Amino acid sequence: MSESRKEFENLVGPGESLRVMDLLKRGATRRDVLAMLLAGGMQATLAGSLAGVAIKAHAETPKRGGRIRVAAATAAASDTLDPSKQSNQNDYVRCNMVYNGLTSLDGSLTPRPALAESFNTTDAKTWVFTLRKGVAFHDGKALSPADVVYSIMRHKDPATASKAKVLAEQIESVKATGPNEVTVVLTSPNADLPVILGTFHFLIVKDGTTDFNAGIGTGPYKIKEFRPGVRTVVVRNDAYWRQGKPYLDEIEFVGIGDESARVNALLSGGMDLVGSVNPRSVARVKGTPGYAILVTQSGQYTDLIMRKDAGPGMNPDFVMGMKYLQDRAQMKKAIALDYAVLGNDQPIDPTNRFFSKGLPQRAFDLDKAKYHLRKAGVTGKVPMVTSPAALYSVEMATVLQQTAQRVGLDIDIKRMPADGYWSNHWLNSPVGFGNVNPRPSADTILTQFFKSDAPWNESRWKNPKFDQLLLAARAETDTAKRSQMYGDMQSMIHEDAGIGIPLFLASIDGHSSKLKGLSPIPLGGLMGYSFAEHVWLDA
Repeated sequence: MSESRKEFENLVGPGESLRVMDLLKRGATRRDVLAMLLAGGMQATLAGSLAGVAIKAHAETPKRGGRIRVAAATAAASDTLDPSKQSNQNDYVRCNMVYNGLTSLDGSLTPRPALAESFNTTDAKTWVFTLRKGVAFHDGKALSPADVVYSIMRHKDPATASKAKVLAEQIESVKATGPNEVTVVLTSPNADLPVILGTFHFLIVKDGTTDFNAGIGTGPYKIKEFRPGVRTVVVRNDAYWRQGKPYLDEIEFVGIGDESARVNALLSGGMDLVGSVNPRSVARVKGTPGYAILVTQSGQYTDLIMRKDAGPGMNPDFVMGMKYLQDRAQMKKAIALDYAVLGNDQPIDPTNRFFSKGLPQRAFDLDKAKYHLRKAGVTGKVPMVTSPAALYSVEMATVLQQTAQRVGLDIDIKRMPADGYWSNHWLNSPVGFGNVNPRPSADTILTQFFKSDAPWNESRWKNPKFDQLLLAARAETDTAKRSQMYGDMQSMIHEDAGIGIPLFLASIDGHSSKLKGLSPIPLGGLMGYSFAEHVWLDA
């Protein structure tokens, strides 16, 4: 029930509230509601006020039915329904439609019960999850502990090639310890385990699943059509365990790599919701009747990657010179149009409780950039790979190219198409750009992108002391000590890793005003990629 509906019910009582809402459902106007309230003997001024509250409450009441079309910013032949293989927002949205995790993360990134109705620990090392009863997979099979054991443990198997293997390494065992109970034992304590299990890769699948194209999960929607790189169509799961949800009958989900094409599709009526809107398109969307913008500030960033094992990034002076070459203030104003906050070449953003406020902000400094670049002895053209697939990276590369000319460095921008960028160029280019979606905790992002053996360690930076600190921080239950550890790790990345992070970006989505139920979840745009369960159409 919406807050407005609760307010109205409290003011007039549940009986009168039901009568008014039933009247509105049948197409009544404000005048009809006012007449009904006056007929009951209500004073005119009060009746007029309550009629307005009732209209608002009715508008905020979720409605069932309808079909929407949604476009994310990516689509590729590698599109997947295997939670372990997810690698971009397209995958995250699709898998959130059809699967659930043991936990889910709310607007404050606090883990809430999902398939696990409760979770408990006494030492942050041994965790007991009590599974929700009455949950069934799309094919009718009841959720069991075996499904949870299989879903989590498969990330540890090298043959799975899970994107979350580095996160799963801390899990020592997962065992069924009762008919509706699973016990997870870690190699060392980690107070963030319920947060980790609420993230994209740890969604629960059926025990023994090896072919994921059917997308058999416990989620709010069932797969009707899945064509990688083309589109996904899902239909409502009428047996969904969350009572009353989802609201829509069907969702068609596609990827449109070009931002202007995405916005055009929205404003022409071809799409009801699109992700990754450029700030330059915001005024156009807002200025078109019937359309609106959803802004989510988060830890998302686009980073300049300088590999430490290949190309000019092997020289630490080149890396440092490029870091000083970033005019962050200009990028924030001219590229992000202030839909961003300044970054500092480390991945923990200011909204995170472990953000290091004491780390001095690296300034734009042409003299220091020139000193380090000359010391590095880099001559000739430096190829810099970029793509619209990595948000703002083309614009960031252009600013860097223009600035580099002032210190005698020739940057050769290699603009690649969005299609295939993540599989062909990201992680493979000596100097290029990545785009990292928000992560729910400091431990998650540091583990996935900076641990020496992490598959997504973009710059191939290896630091044994960092790895030791990372493991120690997980086990530290004293928040002050843990903060200091995370601060030290941020300093190490800031100084030594081959990563430049100029900005933390807000996610901007565009949508039809008829689409209701959207709210920010700082895991990323499109409600942390979980919009499908929450939205409805106000016809």
